[in-house]
Amino acid sequence: MCAARTSWAVHSATSEEKGGEPFSFAPEIAHLLQPIKVINSGSVRTPPRQTRGGLNPEMGRLACLLCLSCLALRYTAGGDVCVSGHDSGPVFEGQPYNVLFPEGLTDEPVTFTCQARASPAATYRWKLNGTDVPVGEDSRYTLVAGNLLISSPQPARDAGSYQCLATNRCGTVLSQPANLKFGYVHPFPPDPRSPQTVYEGAGSTLTCQPPPHYPVLSYRWFFNEFPIFVKPDGGRWFISQVTGNLYLAKAEPEDTGDYYCFTTNHMDIHTKSVFSRANQLTVLSDANPKKSAPKIKVRFPSETYALTGQTARLECFAYGNPVPKLRWRKVDGPLPTKATPSADTPTLTLMNLSFEDEGVYECEAQNSEGRDSYQGRIIVQARPEWMQVMSDSEVEISSELLWSCTANGKPKPSIHWLRNGLPLKTQDRIEVNSGQLKISHLTLEDSGMYQCVAENKHGTIYSNAELRVQVLAPDFHVSPVRRLIPAARGGRVAIECRPRGAPKPTLFWSRGTELLTNSSRVTVTPDGNLLITNISRVDEGKYTCFAENYLGKANSTGILSVRDATKITLAPSNADINQGENVTLQCHASHDPSMDLTFTWSLNGAPLDPEKVGGHYQRLRSKMTIGDLLIMNGQLRHAGIYTCTAQTVVDSTSASARLVVRGPPGPPGGVVIKDVNETVVELGWSQGYDNHSPIGKYTIMGKSLLMPGWKQMRTDPPTIEGNAESAYVVGLLPWMDYEFKVIASNVLGSGEPSMASPTVRTRQAAPSVAPSGLGGGGGDRNELIITWTPMAREYQNGDGFGYILAFRKQNAPVWLVERVAGEDSSRYVYNNQSLSLYCPFEVKIKAFNRMGEGPFSQTAVVHSAEEEPSVAPLRINATALTAFEMLVSWNPVENRRTTGAVQGYEIRYWRQNVKEAAADRVRTAGLETTARVSGLRPVTQYYVKVLAYNSAGTGPPSPRTSVTTKKPPPNRPPGNVSWRTDGSWVTVIWDHVKALKNESAVLGYKILYKHEGQHALKVLEKSRRSISLPLPKDNSYVVLEICAWGDGGDGPPHETIVSRDSGTGMMVQNKAPRLRLCHTLPSAIAVLLPFIGLREL
Repeated sequence: MCAARTSWAVHSATSEEKGGEPFSFAPEIAHLLQPIKVINSGSVRTPPRQTRGGLNPEMGRLACLLCLSCLALRYTAGGDVCVSGHDSGPVFEGQPYNVLFPEGLTDEPVTFTCQARASPAATYRWKLNGTDVPVGEDSRYTLVAGNLLISSPQPARDAGSYQCLATNRCGTVLSQPANLKFGYVHPFPPDPRSPQTVYEGAGSTLTCQPPPHYPVLSYRWFFNEFPIFVKPDGGRWFISQVTGNLYLAKAEPEDTGDYYCFTTNHMDIHTKSVFSRANQLTVLSDANPKKSAPKIKVRFPSETYALTGQTARLECFAYGNPVPKLRWRKVDGPLPTKATPSADTPTLTLMNLSFEDEGVYECEAQNSEGRDSYQGRIIVQARPEWMQVMSDSEVEISSELLWSCTANGKPKPSIHWLRNGLPLKTQDRIEVNSGQLKISHLTLEDSGMYQCVAENKHGTIYSNAELRVQVLAPDFHVSPVRRLIPAARGGRVAIECRPRGAPKPTLFWSRGTELLTNSSRVTVTPDGNLLITNISRVDEGKYTCFAENYLGKANSTGILSVRDATKITLAPSNADINQGENVTLQCHASHDPSMDLTFTWSLNGAPLDPEKVGGHYQRLRSKMTIGDLLIMNGQLRHAGIYTCTAQTVVDSTSASARLVVRGPPGPPGGVVIKDVNETVVELGWSQGYDNHSPIGKYTIMGKSLLMPGWKQMRTDPPTIEGNAESAYVVGLLPWMDYEFKVIASNVLGSGEPSMASPTVRTRQAAPSVAPSGLGGGGGDRNELIITWTPMAREYQNGDGFGYILAFRKQNAPVWLVERVAGEDSSRYVYNNQSLSLYCPFEVKIKAFNRMGEGPFSQTAVVHSAEEEPSVAPLRINATALTAFEMLVSWNPVENRRTTGAVQGYEIRYWRQNVKEAAADRVRTAGLETTARVSGLRPVTQYYVKVLAYNSAGTGPPSPRTSVTTKKPPPNRPPGNVSWRTDGSWVTVIWDHVKALKNESAVLGYKILYKHEGQHALKVLEKSRRSISLPLPKDNSYVVLEICAWGDGGDGPPHETIVSRDSGTGMMVQNKAPRLRLCHTLPSAIAVLLPFIGLREL
């Protein structure tokens, strides 16, 4: 009947396709109905017998549907059908990626990768901008194992988006798109560039005007000739990597010259650089360069779009004299830590962007003349990223498929679907709704490779899965009914019946020869499982599950065996402990003796592991029926419901008890800022869990930029009672960011702190302290230089910060007042042509911000620029101390308070055959009239002069004197050094060191005794060649150094380590002594440390 109807339906369709030529497909359909599905085992299922009156109508409908699907697949695929369990659809293992290829490079091919795992092996084809690539027709295209090679690539023909399609008889998948673009940079035009002229102190811009290029270039500039590249020079120069222009904040005369823009195009396999014609810059000198406030000339876009994971760079540069200092900040939050290294440079760099980095950024340029700022927003977007994907599915025929895929991205990605590389739209049985695909009444022709595609303007991603529509007779080979099914008396048992089969088989059960139907104790569930409750011995026996669909029948049998039930005989009891105490929870049970009994414990439903080494839980085992649990050093987290489960292979039973652990309170919740002013913040919170012990008090912790860790804060009231839910934090600094945590305490201790409050900034206030370090002096004629220590952030109290200077000539009636902007300012220069040399001024300073002014500092006296000393020191004397050191002395120069004050002296010394211009120089730190000069050469004549100096420079030199250094000391340590210990003493003996003709005579020996950071020095005459030294009373050791000394200084030392139990030994010279103290302590005039208890032999 079915065969006849199907033959007619297919015959009609085929006749129409063939132009009305009549023929019948009934034999073909009959053939298809025999081996409908090939099973893995190789067996063939035949259709079930017809019932009286023909096939069941539903079975007939399915058979017809199957026949039509088989025919459609066979004629569509030419008889090549995907075999379940043997074949698999293509899965990409290598996909093409974007290629940037140098324009004009014809020797190298472009290669796009495409490799897919498939069985049978996949075949490949490619598309360019949606059109098939003519592989085989155009010799420039070659396919190598799926990879596409393009020879002699040409921008006009080959640029575009490439996609690979991998196909086998199970389906087709489409790769991600890959773009081929061509990189190039053209030469600069040969036209000359207009020269520029600028005054000293002014700013200037040299434009690069780069030639046509792709992709972006990197820019450098060189000065006059290659490769003298322009350096930042303290922030005066800046090269924009956006425009390539060269910016100069403050021009100086030495900047005059020719500048060339040098651009480089970077590609994976090729790099090319070109440079421009000369940009001539002339800087006109100015005796008094005009100072100017900052003016920002390089501005980043008002909106900068960047992708997560990438790097964003914002450029900012300003003209100004003095050269402005740049500072970046984030207006709507703290500056990300990743940006800190570049926070004071012209380019703010944010690497590995995340959505938290989005916001408004400000660049501020500031110098002593003023400030300028500019703001722009970074908008962070993201490529599509899968949050949920579909997976391979095997679904029975005529059922329903529902696949979902979800992607995140910014902008939000759109989603569409592909089947075998072709778009899938809503039609007939197929419903496509963005990220959901639903196919009803599945047929064999629905099998294939499916792809969910998510895309936004930043990229496209693909998720692949294979759908297999199954047709299968019932089969228990994979999941038969359990052979032996133990069950506990009085309990319940569920016997599963899960045969393979498609369509889904009809299931029924029998016990022996009795067909089972639902009753008060026996239930056959909708999915075919058998459920028996209140089991007794009469339920034992064989149970068989029968499965049937229109392709065949199968059955599987198991034996039910009834055992004694497991019972808890001693259940655990509720317990109450303090944190840190131990407790034992008891659990005893009875069970069927033919089976093993095991105990498991859980806390609030989570299994415990009493076998874990070093854990808090331990099982107490005395015999099989006892499963007690010992809880050691109980903590708050151990409180809860403990459940003991006694189980055998057939049943289990449980009993529970509650454990209460008393301890310090839990963290308070919801810390919020209720009010804030200049120095006080009101906090609110909610009470946390008291852990069964009333809360006694609260402590507030805080931190700011100035406090690296959390510290206890002052509060009002000073002691916060346990029932409080708010308090005031006092003594804060104005205009400072703070975070707070609240800690609750009870009689058992202090608990964990709350989550940190939101960051809050106290309100601004006028400065409350005066700047420190007020001083100055020096400079050029007609200048008064005033210096001070910039105030730290914690004392600024607000923005718009700066300093107010008040100064006057000593005892003059009127104060001059100047305002200096910028918290980092530390210097002010007052210029007046009528200023006399070294004129005393009274100076005081205070700070200001936008809220007001602070108090003045104490008055200091600062002198205007002074004149160099005009008198030379006299009575110069130089004496050789050793071969390497001399002592220089002189008479002081009288201070002439009207034109300047001597700050110290400069010693110039040079060897006999060296010009005075190359003399070495040493300066004293004050008004001393003697100085040691070291680092000299032995037996060498030196000339010496002394000059007085102050902030204006050095005065005239003294008359020259000369000195000849002494012979060097012997360059050998004492030899044959030996020692012996005698109780608490050690005796050291050595050989005499003989001086050579070119060495100074040995006058004696020095012994340096070192113990636990203490040093003592003993100087012996030449005749002494041994010494006894005390040993430490404990078992520690001493370090001894022995060296010869004479007029030329100290010779190299021997070093050894001696302890009480070291006995007798020879001292071996330390080839690389770590610390040669014999050389570091002067011989003749050494200040000797007390050396107690030494005795000479």
